[in-house]
Amino acid sequence: MEPCSGNVKAVRRSKEEKKLLRKQIKASHTLLKHEGISTVSQPTKSLVVANGGLGNGVSREQLQDVLGEVGEVETLVMPPHKPYALVTYRSEVSAQRGHALNGRQLQCGDQIVTLYLSYVNTVDSELWGCVDLPPGLVLVEEFVSPEEEALLLDAIDWTSHDEDVTVQKVLKHRRVKHFGYEFRYDNNNVDKDKPLPGGLPQVCVPVLERCVRDRHTEVMPDQLTVNQYQSGQGIPPHVDTHSAFEDIILSLSLGAKTVMDFRHPEGRSVAIVLPGRSLLVMKGESRYLWTHGITPRKFDVVPACDPKSPAAVTSGLSNHSNLTLSRRGTRTSLTFRKVRRTPCDCGYPSACDSQQPTAPPSPPSLPRSQTDACRLEAEFVHRVYEEIACHFSSTRHSPWPRVCHFLSSLEPGSILADVGCGNGKYLGVNPDVIAVGCDRSSALVQICSERGFQAFVSDALNVPLRSDTCDACISIAVIHHLSTQKRRQAVVEELVRLLRPGGRALIYVWAVEQEYNKQKSKYLKETRQQGPTGDSTDHNNQESKSLTGNTTDAHNTAQDLSGNTTDAHNTAQDLSGIATDCTMVHRETERPAKLSVHTNRTAFNSQDLLVPWHLKGGGRGGCNQGRGGDEQGEQGSKNTLDPPTEAQAPVPNTAPSPVFHRYYHVFHKGELEELCVRVRGVTIQRSYHDQGNWCVILEKTGD
Repeated sequence: MEPCSGNVKAVRRSKEEKKLLRKQIKASHTLLKHEGISTVSQPTKSLVVANGGLGNGVSREQLQDVLGEVGEVETLVMPPHKPYALVTYRSEVSAQRGHALNGRQLQCGDQIVTLYLSYVNTVDSELWGCVDLPPGLVLVEEFVSPEEEALLLDAIDWTSHDEDVTVQKVLKHRRVKHFGYEFRYDNNNVDKDKPLPGGLPQVCVPVLERCVRDRHTEVMPDQLTVNQYQSGQGIPPHVDTHSAFEDIILSLSLGAKTVMDFRHPEGRSVAIVLPGRSLLVMKGESRYLWTHGITPRKFDVVPACDPKSPAAVTSGLSNHSNLTLSRRGTRTSLTFRKVRRTPCDCGYPSACDSQQPTAPPSPPSLPRSQTDACRLEAEFVHRVYEEIACHFSSTRHSPWPRVCHFLSSLEPGSILADVGCGNGKYLGVNPDVIAVGCDRSSALVQICSERGFQAFVSDALNVPLRSDTCDACISIAVIHHLSTQKRRQAVVEELVRLLRPGGRALIYVWAVEQEYNKQKSKYLKETRQQGPTGDSTDHNNQESKSLTGNTTDAHNTAQDLSGNTTDAHNTAQDLSGIATDCTMVHRETERPAKLSVHTNRTAFNSQDLLVPWHLKGGGRGGCNQGRGGDEQGEQGSKNTLDPPTEAQAPVPNTAPSPVFHRYYHVFHKGELEELCVRVRGVTIQRSYHDQGNWCVILEKTGD
């Protein structure tokens, strides 16, 4: 921590120098606490540059210019999404000059970043290791020439709407054209008996013949989906429907480069840079099992190109010594596939829609382990909210009065964290506070962003914000989605961790006692008929969000050492979907009971249950957003139908309305207080019952 060495003559410092030294020492402590990076007092050739990371919006080129002013830089390591960098100079003398850059300010977009430099013993860029590509994934750079790229882009006429030749759609996050066969977003499949008469564009034939000749595929594709993405647009993770297409999928990237994220069901992830004019070949495990998606953002972390070697672009992001920020431009992808004529018999039955059992899935059991809990919540909380996000948001527009009273009581300038913010309806209640929200549902976070709120994707068990920084936290209708007492308590502990001493947290959970003090809650008193296209749950009382799981990449740039806000896009499936695994198994001895399905608008007959949600419109999603092409949505896409508004009457639909089931643990009287008193360092200021919810206000004591 760079302690003062003995026998050193005291140096008189100015007030500004003392302030700078305090901030430098604080940054060193933060690096040790959160990143495990230990600084030293003796000069070395290597330094850590706090606040000089990609996570702060500092580009490699910008930092390289500053560090290079004082000497020759040997290596510069910039880990993705981290608020620091590591630099090694050719000589110790140069490093000492670099150390003197302490307090140097950089203009990064609309913010000013102050650098704090400290000595470290060594910089080992191999600490982060090397990540292999998913099995069966091949990236061929410069597969087409610039001339071929121009011909292909010119052949895609976005002004034409000739439905006899192609099907064109303007989706929420991109424009799409289909050739050969239309990919339908209502069922995530193709109508194999209705080919489009135009076939594939002739300009694509030479490219496809080369793919066959180079053995990237054995058959000529007969379906093409063209996606056009502007800067800031993306698509959630998904697996192309097994029953719709054969094994090999070819995706040609034209225009700007982007980063595509691949994720294994067990949690392993690989970020792949897709340069312009490159061909991505997915087959086998990478096609059938790994999800792929593109995080919507305006900057990507990519390998820096060596001016002496224009083709120095790697497919992975494991080499942290050569990363920088890249502003996204317009990217057009051409995804070629072969329509499948027989059921899929791949070796991944758990992810294959052709091999799913025809009988309805049996109700899940109460979890016996941490792994069971993660699977239950992934399938019956996280994925459901990805499916119903837009319809859910349309029913959540009136803030609850007592929550508003708590928020209005906060002092101006207070920092508020809404852990489980949903569509962000509480983030704007008090305009005098600094409010940030997080939610496990990427679709709900996207809605927050569109409404102008600051929010990021995160779980409630591990919020990527610094400890002791928030004046207040709220958790409204979130904790009842955690399926074990240990996990519910862990969320309370995480809220307390975020609070500064003296800070307060407001927690709401659904109550068993829907009738309290001889008064029925609105949930029980509601008598209006719920049609098949309506929400069968309470619009006023039940406003639950999906909040547990893994934290992933960032939508927005993290801000200095206050913690990295991260974002992840997660797949959505129906009740037969694939649940992700977790670790830290803790076995219980008793045999678990099956969860029952609750009858809406009735009293609860058990504490752990599944609550139905009837999706409005008879289809999934509700955001007029589908998926296709290299980012085609997996079965159960969350955004495939625009919910009717007052100006848009619903189209009659004889198909049954999709029904999703969400897991809940409803709380008995006193149970929430018992949970909170197990958490150290807090006192319960107040507890009360509010329209079918148990509520507590906690204060962090600082013990």
